[in-house]
Amino acid sequence: MHHTDGAADGANQPPPRVGIDEFSANAALVDGVRRFGASWASGELAAVGRLVGSGQFAENARLANACPPVLHALDRYGARRDEVEYHPAYHHVLAAAVAHGAHTAAWADPRPGAHVARAAAFMLFAQVEPGHACPVSMTHAAVPALSRQADVARLWLPRLYGDGYDPRLVSAGRKPGALVGMAMTERQGGSDVRAITTAARDAGDGTALLTGAKWFCSAPMSDAFLVLAREPEGISCYLVPRVLEDGTRNPFRLVRLKSKLGNRANASAEVELEDTLGWRVGEPGRGVRTILEMVHETRLDCILGTAAGMRQAVAEALWHARHRRAFGRRLVDQPAMAAVLADLALEYEAAVALGLRLAAADDAVWSPPARPGAAAGDAPSSVPSPAASEGAGRERAFARIATAIGKYWVCQRGPAHAAEALECLGGNGYTEDFPLAMRYREQPVMAIWEGSGNVVALDVLRALQREPDSAEALAEELELHRGAHAALDAHLEQALALMADAAREPAEAEAWARRLAEALALALQATLLLDGEPAVAEAFIAARLGSGRGLGYGCLPDAARTDAILARA
Repeated sequence: MHHTDGAADGANQPPPRVGIDEFSANAALVDGVRRFGASWASGELAAVGRLVGSGQFAENARLANACPPVLHALDRYGARRDEVEYHPAYHHVLAAAVAHGAHTAAWADPRPGAHVARAAAFMLFAQVEPGHACPVSMTHAAVPALSRQADVARLWLPRLYGDGYDPRLVSAGRKPGALVGMAMTERQGGSDVRAITTAARDAGDGTALLTGAKWFCSAPMSDAFLVLAREPEGISCYLVPRVLEDGTRNPFRLVRLKSKLGNRANASAEVELEDTLGWRVGEPGRGVRTILEMVHETRLDCILGTAAGMRQAVAEALWHARHRRAFGRRLVDQPAMAAVLADLALEYEAAVALGLRLAAADDAVWSPPARPGAAAGDAPSSVPSPAASEGAGRERAFARIATAIGKYWVCQRGPAHAAEALECLGGNGYTEDFPLAMRYREQPVMAIWEGSGNVVALDVLRALQREPDSAEALAEELELHRGAHAALDAHLEQALALMADAAREPAEAEAWARRLAEALALALQATLLLDGEPAVAEAFIAARLGSGRGLGYGCLPDAARTDAILARA
């Protein structure tokens, strides 16, 4: 679709940003997909890019947030109903993401690069409408947890692998696909899941009846939830369906919907359980360990979701600047604005490089070898299992600490990035008629979900203390470009020294855990960017690690690098 300059009609307003292939127009994402072994998915990703870049998808995204979900706790006769009603636009968005495998394609069709391809699809959908990404992410992340329980996995994994979406509240066995949510935290505990009081009473055959309350339940109309509850052996993990196999409703009371800061499209609820049937997943009393792999995946999706939001912010700000004139020139042609835009694009480049590198680690850790004679799209005959090679072990150790580092830093950067991009639009950016107002409200959730800044920074320290192989794998990765750039070498020395100090004195390091996570994140991002476009890597090192780096956006050192970065954005 061709648009003329918005100034041509005298209104000096940009035209609608629609009719765009959001994948092919995204050089950083295209490069990352190729670099990390998922080029085979480029055609499908371009189709997704055209879908999410269409006017219809943009309108569905707008409607899904303009018409928020409504809780129906009771029916008109006073009986329990416990349903959330969504605008049809939300269902259209979620159905499209599921149809294109943004949820479980990496598990359903394992092959080299599958997790990278899935990460790219997830980001493309989340770029335009972030609310639906919550159930999509949780369904993807539930697979490793469910794989720990063979009987549950045999029944439920084929449902999660389905590419059909049915919003009805019926038995998951009657649907073309199923979505899984989480109901972990409680009012008195928050991030401290060991403080939960929800009780599990044994009901035989690996099941229990759960009674208690959960303070946050994301996507409460999902087909099942992973729930933590306390039994005599300790805290265990349970899969709790909304509807049982025989079609009866499992007791799952929706108390109220949260009035959230961010997106309005997806509902989050407080829930109460009373003799609610659940199937134990993993060993009794080892529920926290069972969900750790799920937490790893959702933390990665927090990085990817933040990067997707950064991409939307960059794209919208650039679109405005390329069509808006002020003081006799287009905004993008004015050096101060160009520097800000390039710096915003640079932040996105670094975020997506780190996110896709971590997705590539998942490919090494999880994806089994190709099955002889298997056709693309065939469901795997077994549940996913970690690879046993030395290389897979190294990648697992690297991902353990690098995901926590990335979750801390990328998600911390999201809100400031959104605010700066919104400012590029001026008054338009401050209105709900343009998407950056919603994005500004949405980005903070990624820094909170699955561990706020302090929790995740302290988890970096925990990895250094308890899993020294993670520190070794990270140091090995950081040394890949030793000697390539003096500023990076100097920063690397400081970061590795901090890491050594933290491993030696972890208690003292708690006070500066954030500084450690930031230093390691910047070193890792710079190292990854050095494998890509040279102008981007040079600009990132100069702007983030160099002696003349600034405290805010718009501090790139020279115009030539600014032009090179904007040419890719």
